[in-house]
Amino acid sequence: MKSIIGSLIIVCFCPLLGGLPIIDWLTYIFKGQKLSGMGTGNVSVSAAFYHGGTFIGILAVLSEAGKGIFAVLLARYFFPFQLPWELMALVALIMGRYWMGKGAGTTNLFWGIIVHDWAATFLTALISLSSFTIFRDRVTGRLLALFLLAFILTVRHPHDLNYIVLAWSLSGLMAWIFNQVPDDLSLPENGVKSSSKTMFKFFRGEKSLLSLNDKLDGNKVGNKAANLAYLRSLGYAVPNGWILLPGDDPQILLDYIDPSPEHPFVVRSSALGEDTENASAAGQYLTILNVTNQQELSAAILDCLAAYNHPHAVKYRQDRGQNDQGIALLVEKQVQGTFSGVAFSRDPVNPVNNCVIIEALPGNPDRVVSGKITPEQYQVAVYDQLENDAIKIQNLDRVKSRNVPDFIIEKVAMLARDIESIYHGIPQDIEWSYDGENLWILQSRTITNLQPIWTRKIASEVIPGVISSLTWSINKPLTCGVWGDIFKLVLKEKAENLDFSKTATLHFQQAYFNATLLGEIFRLMGLPPESLEFLTRGSKMTKPSLISTVGNLPGLLRLAKREWDVEKDFLKDYQKNFKPCLEKLQNQEINQLLLPEIIDNIEEILLLLKPATYYSILAPLSLAIRQALLKVSPEKLNNDATPEIAALQDLEKLAKETALLVDLANINCADDLFSTLENNHKGQKIVQQFNLIIENYGYLSDVATDISVPCWRDNPNLVKTLFTQLIFNINSTKSKRKKISSNWKIKQVQKRLDLKGQVTTVYSQLLAQLRWHFLALAEDLAERGFISKQEDIFQLTHAEILEIAKSEYQESISQIQTKINQRKEQFTTNKTLKNIPYVVYGNVTKIAENKLNSLDTNAQKIQGIGASCGQVEGYVKICRNLQEIGKITNNTILVIPYADSGWGPLIANAGGIIAEVGGALSHGAIIAREYGIPAVMNIDHATEIFKEGQRLKIDGQQGIIELVEN
Repeated sequence: MKSIIGSLIIVCFCPLLGGLPIIDWLTYIFKGQKLSGMGTGNVSVSAAFYHGGTFIGILAVLSEAGKGIFAVLLARYFFPFQLPWELMALVALIMGRYWMGKGAGTTNLFWGIIVHDWAATFLTALISLSSFTIFRDRVTGRLLALFLLAFILTVRHPHDLNYIVLAWSLSGLMAWIFNQVPDDLSLPENGVKSSSKTMFKFFRGEKSLLSLNDKLDGNKVGNKAANLAYLRSLGYAVPNGWILLPGDDPQILLDYIDPSPEHPFVVRSSALGEDTENASAAGQYLTILNVTNQQELSAAILDCLAAYNHPHAVKYRQDRGQNDQGIALLVEKQVQGTFSGVAFSRDPVNPVNNCVIIEALPGNPDRVVSGKITPEQYQVAVYDQLENDAIKIQNLDRVKSRNVPDFIIEKVAMLARDIESIYHGIPQDIEWSYDGENLWILQSRTITNLQPIWTRKIASEVIPGVISSLTWSINKPLTCGVWGDIFKLVLKEKAENLDFSKTATLHFQQAYFNATLLGEIFRLMGLPPESLEFLTRGSKMTKPSLISTVGNLPGLLRLAKREWDVEKDFLKDYQKNFKPCLEKLQNQEINQLLLPEIIDNIEEILLLLKPATYYSILAPLSLAIRQALLKVSPEKLNNDATPEIAALQDLEKLAKETALLVDLANINCADDLFSTLENNHKGQKIVQQFNLIIENYGYLSDVATDISVPCWRDNPNLVKTLFTQLIFNINSTKSKRKKISSNWKIKQVQKRLDLKGQVTTVYSQLLAQLRWHFLALAEDLAERGFISKQEDIFQLTHAEILEIAKSEYQESISQIQTKINQRKEQFTTNKTLKNIPYVVYGNVTKIAENKLNSLDTNAQKIQGIGASCGQVEGYVKICRNLQEIGKITNNTILVIPYADSGWGPLIANAGGIIAEVGGALSHGAIIAREYGIPAVMNIDHATEIFKEGQRLKIDGQQGIIELVEN
């Protein structure tokens, strides 16, 4: 009985004991202030010393030490000979300390472990303190101490498995908490109570003098210094410099740095909050050049520090909602530049201009940024998609007086794009200087007006082309809502300040995803910013840091649980919700339904589309994760469960039967074929089977996610044309499919591929039903005079349609028709636009005239994503949609903007595939692999840069396209 009571007390009482905010109470009693509202808000011993002074700090130590000691003695009383319970009591105490008391529990642990095992504590403290004194890095020191503690406790109790598990769990819990709780030792030194300064300086653990050779944290030294240190660590030419931390005494720098006329220095601001993605603070603080002696250095430091509190700088921070976090200074060796300037990796004035913008002059960079002298401005095109980067200075004729050599401009342009790629594609504003030998980087920061960055690389595969009002009014809340739910599952409270409604938007009436927001989300999740493109398109991804992964482990485990259960959850939803609804809809005659019944069906479909969208996102991600982890190549998988392959196989089988039945010499088109078939008994059976295929796969279309695009059932003549081509090419396609082997790894991935196929089928069927119900609703609106023809309904939003149908709309019929006509005109205009950018910087509303990256450069090769192995030479056939079908043979290189499920019969006839978007998991890639057709994806503007009849060679494994001379 005693043991039961003891275990309950330890599990229930110790967390409450740990959560008691005694330190907060003490500070309030003696100082009249609450620690939870000061500094970082961390109610800790270090915060007590920092804000309350030595006396409050000592009381805080005594109170927290007492908690740790009491918890261990409590466990010892109930379990005198069971040491694991003492560790369990500390785990419970520290969990309560973190979740209720807003503290890390370091003091609890230290004194609790002393009572538990003084020898292990002494040995751990001795080794850790010695290491900390030498290396002066508190983060590393903490982790080392926790590792040593768990290791030493394990060595002292090697045969007690429960004890070992709890020892490592205790250390792991503390390591995780350290990564979550803000540290008051990171606050500026000038805010600490004078009685605590000696202790504060020692335990803050930073080296006496930080330089750009160190790994710097932008939250402590400002992003300007941190960015330069990072670039210097990567091997870029960055002049060395030293950092004065916020609030620190500048004498340490004055004692170390000795400027002279031969070796001048520059003093730069590196304020906390400066050079961020949302605020550059350009021109708000001071930079002082040509510091040549100690007196000038001292004065420059004081002037730069004083500039932080200048009224315009204070107002700048207030306007952007920034707190006064302090200013660090960077004292850097000054480069004696022969040519200097600034470079923008993207045009900050015209974001759709794809050139690097460079402003340059002879001499030091201050001549350019001062604004007193008009610099030479260059626009440099960098064709970085080509196998060998091509560079072209485009505006030489407009630069009136030239002093800067071409080779410097070209080097700067390449440098700007290199640095942009390092920062995951975020446009950079770079200050540079060339001294005759080296091209030096003096600053690199985000171009803030080009935020957020929007990308249609992924969106063009999910929902390609120009999008109607109705389609977007349905797809945007579904997409943003489901992605938001997934991210909230992982991030929990970290997601509170994220606006998931901004996950997607329209530019030029085409869908774009918010790459800036997604990058921020992935960083919060401990994943690299490019994770989404890796998972969905197979592009390269950097490895996440171990610390960030461990810190986000609970959220990632929640997501992993969803991934593990996705098949079980889908099958449950399918039986309970999807299947009954689809069967009901398929058995109804829509044209015989009353208006309220049509509206009810639409609402029911929309309710089901939310979980269907969830599965349509999670199933492909799950497939990509398993495929990457188990290293299973796409060629080893069977795609029969995907609707595009299943439909194609049924058509192909029927095409073989038809080829034996008709004389192809007398067949010129689809009408000839079906007229011939209707004239004999066996042919009529073929037609019946064809109609059954249309019935079974009638939900397929050019774009399954766009309900304004006709489905196979709406346009069977299109499928008849594709079917006719299959018959003519049947002899050339019959040997392409390969037998697939299997092992346990392949089987695991195959399950997810089959699931993806089932999800795609349900999702596409729901969207097709939604299209047909809206068209039925359109008949009623047309009869009442609101719209001229059925297709006009796609120019209205879902909310507008419901209000009109229910006679609740406020505008007159003529106003509604005017709105529809305006939207139709805008839709037509956007459909004719060429060269729409795949990446949009900032909130662009107008497309500018800009030239394509074409094949008339020196390079003859273009690099994309290899999606289906093999090499082939052939002639280009441009096909922007299924309505542009021409003659396709095995010598045809089919160039398409994208490929959805309905494209299968067209792709199967080609010799090779080039697509503007997509990766290894795209519909086009799946079909190409199934039929052994070489395919290259992800070629920007492929339908524009290639010409009809052009001869190309493509390598589907390496993803290379080569122009072949005719």
